[in-house]
Amino acid sequence: MADADDVPPTAQAEPAPQAKRKVLAITIKDRPVLYAAYMSFLRHGGLFIPTKKYFAMGEEINLIVTLIDADLKYNVTGKVVWITPQDSQSNKAGGIGLEFSDNHEGEAIRKRIEEMLGIMLQSKDATHTM
Repeated sequence: MADADDVPPTAQAEPAPQAKRKVLAITIKDRPVLYAAYMSFLRHGGLFIPTKKYFAMGEEINLIVTLIDADLKYNVTGKVVWITPQDSQSNKAGGIGLEFSDNHEGEAIRKRIEEMLGIMLQSKDATHTM
């Protein structure tokens, strides 16, 4: 029986490849829709994405967002922090809430959304999540 030190370097196991992140894309065309989707109560901000696809809590997603101005697409990673199941009793749309990552891209989209919403952020109107 050979010791671990006797195993040739080429026989050592290589790390398993990481699973690819799922990608979602969303286009938000007006402020009321943006207000309903924005999750301002999250530390880094986030968006509710209506979807019928399955996602797990904590799963990281690549999100491509086109906002009202449509001049720029934001490519940001996010973590699933909210799940509203399809056919929920609250009659809310099924989907997931993604918290933006704590990085430059996440900060850029959070700031842009908050600029676009302005005073609407103080509204008590219902959203997709609250």
